[in-house]
Amino acid sequence: MTDRVLATLVRVEKAGNRLPHPFWLFGVLSAVLALVSWALAAAGASAPNPATGRTVTVHSLVSGEGLRMMIGEAVTNYATFPPLGTILVVMLGVAVADRSGLLPTMLRAAVARVPARWLTFTLAFTAMVAHVASDAAYVVLVPLGAMAFKAVGRSPMLGAVVAFVSVSAGYDASPLVTPTDAVLSGLTTAAAQTVDPGYVVTPLSNYFFSLGSSLVLAAVVTVVTEKVIARRVAAMPDEEDATGTEAEELTLREDERRGLRFAGVALLAYATVIVAAMIPSGSPLRGEGGSIVRSPVLTGIAVVLAVAFLIVGAVYGRTVGTVRTARDIPDHMAQGLRELAPILVLFFAISQFLAYFKWTGVGEVMAIRGADLLKSAGITGPVAFLGVLVVCTVINLLVTSGSAQWALVGPVFVPMFMLLDISPEVTQAVYRIADSCTNAMTPMSAYFVMTLGVIQRYRRSAGIGTLLSLTLPLCLTMLAAWTLLFYAWWALGIPLGPGVPVR
Repeated sequence: MTDRVLATLVRVEKAGNRLPHPFWLFGVLSAVLALVSWALAAAGASAPNPATGRTVTVHSLVSGEGLRMMIGEAVTNYATFPPLGTILVVMLGVAVADRSGLLPTMLRAAVARVPARWLTFTLAFTAMVAHVASDAAYVVLVPLGAMAFKAVGRSPMLGAVVAFVSVSAGYDASPLVTPTDAVLSGLTTAAAQTVDPGYVVTPLSNYFFSLGSSLVLAAVVTVVTEKVIARRVAAMPDEEDATGTEAEELTLREDERRGLRFAGVALLAYATVIVAAMIPSGSPLRGEGGSIVRSPVLTGIAVVLAVAFLIVGAVYGRTVGTVRTARDIPDHMAQGLRELAPILVLFFAISQFLAYFKWTGVGEVMAIRGADLLKSAGITGPVAFLGVLVVCTVINLLVTSGSAQWALVGPVFVPMFMLLDISPEVTQAVYRIADSCTNAMTPMSAYFVMTLGVIQRYRRSAGIGTLLSLTLPLCLTMLAAWTLLFYAWWALGIPLGPGVPVR
């Protein structure tokens, strides 16, 4: 790592630290939007929407009508914010699975007793699965990765880095439907409805692509780790002290193993009941005309997932003693929702900004004019995708909150690309790549600092440059590989999710 690169990273860190909290950031953006809408409205800015045939005119927030909207519809804007209900419902179930101990035990079980030669891939893929636990994946898996590698005689620093990069740089890829899917799909729906008010993006809209991405990224992490990162770590002698010893055993207790078995049986039974109920052509769990893709099971996947997590969490907790009475379940739910408080606060600011953006018509006019510009320049899908990747990847170095960044750029990119006949689901898939890969190379991330603390247990002299020198090759390779995967996916015409064509 050269001094010039380190100096650049320091400047990035300082610049990012000057940014306000995302809540205030959207407050500032709302004020800027008010001024922009006033100026554009005064200039008579408008654009014909080719999708609806109507002319979109800009309305000023700095007006009596705008003031009435901001005050009178504030509660409605928040209550009808698409991701709000979805994330709350999903987290009711996830909280039970987490608080009962099921999710941490699953992660420990995934890396326990794995042969050393398979440990890197197993840890990387386990991190992809762990995205279902949202940010809790960092807290559990990074120290666990260090312990797992140490247990097989490898560098614990290497294990911590593999876990961190896999969770962070692959954050929007998973073989399971995660809370992030619920948030992104809700924001994408809100953006898409500026062009088509009836458009709905479900949490399953990118599932096939997310599943394939998780396998490819786990393989990429494995190859780069073994060929490059492991050799670099080998040249860094561990400076281990007492704090580097294992704080918890990887080996599962008998009741934990039994709990996992019972939870697995419960999940299988639950899935069997749902599938069996959907078999009859006239089943109420099918959509209009007997459709499975538009069935309540898929359109209401948040409820299905919440119940699944609730069942397996309760069964596991009952087995190991973390759920003793029925009262414990709503208590676990309440504790889980308390941890959502920072997100709910941020959602209020985001929901108001998006409502203002939609009401003023600024976003729609920008999207129409931007689409016209791209068409006149002859810029097609592949080139446009690359533009989104570059812009969002750079922004992600400073705005590390995926939901905050998508709330910022989605209302422009999604409708703009819709007018170019590129579906919102495709735009969201491209954003997943940009939102993930640079997470593990910016000191702006709180979990970058947390991981640095973990590796300092094994190498006291480790600093930002040490961790960055280990994550940078992985992040850049993952970015390149994931981008190539998307273009191959798009070229081959593979569906992004159930009933969601890529083009």
